[in-house]
Amino acid sequence: MANNFARMLSSKRNVRILSLIGAGSLTAGFLLNRERVTAGAQARRVYPASAEYPDLRKHNNCMASHLTPAIYAKLVDKTTPNGYSLDQAIQTGVDNPGHPFIKTVGMVAGDEESYEVFADLLDPVIKERHNGYDPQIMTHPTDLDSSKLTSGNFDERYVLSSRVRTGRSIRGLSLPPACTRAERREVERVVVDALAGLKGDLAGTYYSLTHMTDQEQQQLIDDHFLFDKPVSPLLTCSGMARDWPDARGIWHNNTKTFLIWINEEDHTRVISMEKGGNMKRVFDRFCTGLKEVERLIQEKGWEFMWNERLGYILTCPSNLGTGLRAGVHVNLPKLSKDPRFAKILDNLRLQKRGTGGVDTAAVGSTFDISNLDRLGQSEVQLVQTVVDGVNYLIDCEKKLEKGQDIKIPPPFKNRR
Repeated sequence: MANNFARMLSSKRNVRILSLIGAGSLTAGFLLNRERVTAGAQARRVYPASAEYPDLRKHNNCMASHLTPAIYAKLVDKTTPNGYSLDQAIQTGVDNPGHPFIKTVGMVAGDEESYEVFADLLDPVIKERHNGYDPQIMTHPTDLDSSKLTSGNFDERYVLSSRVRTGRSIRGLSLPPACTRAERREVERVVVDALAGLKGDLAGTYYSLTHMTDQEQQQLIDDHFLFDKPVSPLLTCSGMARDWPDARGIWHNNTKTFLIWINEEDHTRVISMEKGGNMKRVFDRFCTGLKEVERLIQEKGWEFMWNERLGYILTCPSNLGTGLRAGVHVNLPKLSKDPRFAKILDNLRLQKRGTGGVDTAAVGSTFDISNLDRLGQSEVQLVQTVVDGVNYLIDCEKKLEKGQDIKIPPPFKNRR
């Protein structure tokens, strides 16, 4: 009976009720903890699925590669218990045929149950995006023991800054593409209440985008911390920018090396960062802070979305598993002009972006280099991949400076 009661109170309607009455206690957190589902409800449809099937002839994203008319017909009338549909999930991929720098996923989740209700499409998308990881037969490891990382200090003549980030979602609340205003505000309340318990080097302050002063806003801009209203069509077409900036904000510790974004692309983005090449210290802080945040969330009666097949559940399937992106801004004037650069990155399982983010091209010879994989390997393994790979890139740069030849490394062997 208790489980049925919890499921009943996990609907959007009841989330709104709990928010309105201020139910943020251990009881509220427990009641919003949904069990996994295996099937969706049926949506009302006027036209047949064949008439609704999207035109994907010019598309190049993972969703378009795997969405067949048969799969569409099978899933289009299903919704998650919160009412999230397949058409909502794929809208960003329909509206954005391709991307100039990367092959995007082309779909997002509206809640934790999306990954089960739409598994016939999401599983092959996940398998393509995550280097063959099969969520039907594989399990995901988690390892936040930073003492296992080796050689985590880069040559600072090349590495300008180091960062490790991940995302976490609050179980029982819809994800940003589908959440109501009340749910979004509940995410903010739950997380901010928990963060107030951080102590020592992790202690800090929360800045609401709707309440910060002009001076605070300018300081966060100057520090390159402030996230603004999403302008990328990949995000806006998925519905993440609704009601901006309601219930969005940034928390950071007093030294501005540990940050948490609230209600941007995910419920939370947890970031450890600093200037220079000390990735070991950045990862130490990341692991310590992340574990402490999870403990405080649990003390409030809530928990993160997680299961053994997909690891931590986030909005974009590309971030499943660890959700981790360990990256450095590295200057490679010689190597970046070498025709072998792209193949070297591919074999090292690394990706490059502009220093302004996923939608930006590189300026000059400075790149944001990070891990390509998220799922199927642990946090320690992925950060070690970045450490080893970036050290290889720096070694190549040094050789080219001396007029020496470089080699393309053999393809990275998956540690699964």
